[in-house]
Amino acid sequence: MSCCDAGAMSVQDALNTMLVQITTVSECVTVSLANSQGYILAEDVLSPLNMPPFDNSAMDGYAFRFAEWVEGQALAVAGTALAGQPFTGDIPAGACLRIMTGAQVPTGLDTVIMQEQTAQTSEGVLFTQPPKAKANIRYLGEEIRTGDVVLKAGSRLHARALPLLATLGLPEVKVHRRLKVAIFSTGDELKLPGTPLQAGEIYDSNRYGIEAMLNRMGIECLNLGIIPDDPAQLRDTFMQAAQSADAIITSGGVSVGEADYTKDLLLELGEVGFWSVAMKPGKPFAFGKIRDKHFFGLPGNPVSAFVTFYQLVQPALRKLAGEISVAPLRIPAIAEHNFRSAKNRVDFQRGLISVNADGLITVRSTGAQGSGMFTSLCAANCFVIVEKDVPAGSSVTIELFNEIVN
Repeated sequence: MSCCDAGAMSVQDALNTMLVQITTVSECVTVSLANSQGYILAEDVLSPLNMPPFDNSAMDGYAFRFAEWVEGQALAVAGTALAGQPFTGDIPAGACLRIMTGAQVPTGLDTVIMQEQTAQTSEGVLFTQPPKAKANIRYLGEEIRTGDVVLKAGSRLHARALPLLATLGLPEVKVHRRLKVAIFSTGDELKLPGTPLQAGEIYDSNRYGIEAMLNRMGIECLNLGIIPDDPAQLRDTFMQAAQSADAIITSGGVSVGEADYTKDLLLELGEVGFWSVAMKPGKPFAFGKIRDKHFFGLPGNPVSAFVTFYQLVQPALRKLAGEISVAPLRIPAIAEHNFRSAKNRVDFQRGLISVNADGLITVRSTGAQGSGMFTSLCAANCFVIVEKDVPAGSSVTIELFNEIVN
């Protein structure tokens, strides 16, 4: 993504510039496993035990010594092993053990045949199919050994991680504390939904999307509302945000031609990193600091605010929170129609993927792509990353939406 407008930073350079300046929050807390969802691990999790902790049956069936099996000869049943109730008696030579899924396999027995491959006879159990040696046994430590790293520091604790930690008997974990991010919108024209609009006024929508995405990231949101285009009020709000939060996100007030209050306040209270990114939508994106807190200035147009948050702010906040960097899932798809590029800018168009009759992934536009037309996003399930004109039928790169917007 090297194409860019004169004076505008490329998307990758903008992202690299932010990431190199961001240091993960140092404060950590210990939380119970039951309350850990969404947190970021602060240290590697080492397994305190082997998994499985003992040899156990993967099937309901019969455990036996493979070397003692003779085709056509039934095995006497010496007893039964249940999950949580190991069999402790003797198993004579030429005998087998009725065993349930998850039950411990006694020492010396090395194979389990599933119940469906057996038949009961007056002499015992007859195998109706030839068994395979060592089949259907989950061996001690075959998945995890004591001391193995099962989750790395920086991993997000999601619904797939919690059962793993519970399986290991871990009641609590050490995590990075949750981030707190302050957000507000700027502009005299903005009004809250539910209030009547006067001439020239519009409803403030950006904070709703930003807060929703922050919530899905496990970040506490300090919503400071709508701030008018007044330098004194903006200064007070910036100072409040810098004192109360780890980062500050605004929407509006960063486009060329608007009042320079935000930029002036950044210069007065902190520093300006950059002020323009070669992307569409979202060229007027600002990064800097208010006091010692990172500042992200999103454009006022709704789609631009959403796209810049997703592409630029999201990875920056993930690093600030301590999460391992994960590259976005980008894959090729077949363009169902022509996609026109934006001159010297990476264009993040909104697309809808399908699978055609040949089983191939295709993508089409969700319609008008104006930066104020949020219907294009609401109908989409991916970004179509257009860096040059793409003819219909050719390959184009798409980025599937992740969990923060679904």
